[in-house]
This record gives sequence, structure tokens and C-alpha cells, in this order.
Amino acid sequence: MQLVIILIITGAVAGTLGGLLGIGGGIILMPVLRFVVGLSPAEAAGTCILAVFFTTLGGSFRHYRLRHINVKSILPVIVAGIASTVVFSVFFTSLANKPIWLDLGTGLVFLIVSVRMVIEGLAEIPVSKPADRLDDEIHGSMPAKLAVGGFAGILPGLLGIGTGAILVPAFTFILRAPVKIAIGSSLACFCVNALLSSGFKILQGYAVISVALPLCIGTLIGSNVGASINKRFPAPMLKVMFGMTFLYVSFKYISLFFGVKL
Repeated sequence: MQLVIILIITGAVAGTLGGLLGIGGGIILMPVLRFVVGLSPAEAAGTCILAVFFTTLGGSFRHYRLRHINVKSILPVIVAGIASTVVFSVFFTSLANKPIWLDLGTGLVFLIVSVRMVIEGLAEIPVSKPADRLDDEIHGSMPAKLAVGGFAGILPGLLGIGTGAILVPAFTFILRAPVKIAIGSSLACFCVNALLSSGFKILQGYAVISVALPLCIGTLIGSNVGASINKRFPAPMLKVMFGMTFLYVSFKYISLFFGVKL
């Protein structure tokens, strides 16, 4: 029972952060599943992506109601993400048999995400267009959208973790979207990727449903909370705090590759 409560709380925290910053929350879920619950790297990946789906589902719904998502304008990103997720989900079985490489890949992704969060939080990097642009459409060329979507599908399929920390800057810097539109669009695109990836992981036998269920309950609640307070909450300090915390987590993953436990 104690573990169930911990999982629900963990899911709620991950969901809130996901809805607030446009990420899936895997940066919180994966270390808990790996180091607290004690799942294998493959099981942690499969269970994490299933819970992340509910984060993105709840956050996407809330952002859609806030008019932060224009489905037609992000359709090319979604289609390319579907193709990429399917391809790399097929390769996941091979990687699952090499847990040390799965840990290393996860650690390197977490390192990149953590550094980005710290830099943005400290410098308060402007990531949006001028405030007078209010439309919810994602502009940009078709090749750019396909490239963003294709790249975004790799991590959910191959590592079972999210690409929100990649999609949000891609939407803002490459496709020039306002930050709130980028966050909502990121959640919507990643929701489809997470659904496909979690389906593959369940069929491949790597999702632990008994662990995923309380996580999903928490993420579904938290994602709606995070999306609701998005317009009122100052994100820079939150980014610094979580970025510094997960710098340690990333090194913990990477150290396992070298046989060292931090």
C-alpha cells in the first residue's frame, strides 16, 4: 500500500511538471521506477511510457481547451512521429537485451534535458514570439515539420522516454511558435507517440501494469493541474530546481555503464 501511495504521488508530480512545461514527466518517473521500485531498464522504459501517455493525454486535453493546440497545423509532425515511433519500437526488443546500453542512453538524454533546463532557467532565455501574436497555428515548412516529428519519435520508441524537452524548443526555435502554443502542441504530438510506444511495450511484455496503474492515476490528475496553472506559474525557478536535481540522476544512470554506483 505504501508503494502504491508513493507511485500515485510520483505520478502526480510528474504530471504537473509535464502539463506545466510541456514534457512527458519521464525525467521523474524513470528514476523512481529504476532505482526505487527496482524494475529492470526495459521494464522501467515500458512502464514509464505508459504512464507518460496519460500525462500527455490529460495535458493535451487541457491545452486544447485553452486554445493552445491547432491539430491541422501539427498534423505533419504527428504523422512523421508515428512512423518514427513504430520503427524504433520494433528495435526496442534488441536494446532491451542490452540493459547497460539502455541505462547509458537514458542517462545521456537526461543529461541533455537537465543542462537545458538549468541554462534556460538561469538565463530566462526568451523562447516565444512577441506577445501580440495570439493565433494557435504552428507555422513552418512541411520538411521542417516532418523532420521535427521524425526525430521526436525516436526516443519514445527506442528508450521509452519522452521528447517534450526536445519538441518544445523545436517548436519555438525552428517553427517559431509562442511558448504556450509550443507546450500544448508538444503534448499533443507526444501523446500519439506515447500511445504507440506503450502499445508496443505492452505487447512486448515490458510494461508492468500493476506499477503503471497508480502512476497513471497520478499523472492524469497532475497533468490537468499543470496545464491549468501554466499561464500563472513562473517556470524559470522550477526549471533550475529540477534541472540541478536531474543532473545528478543523469550521472547516476551513466555511472551504471561504468560499473559505479552513485
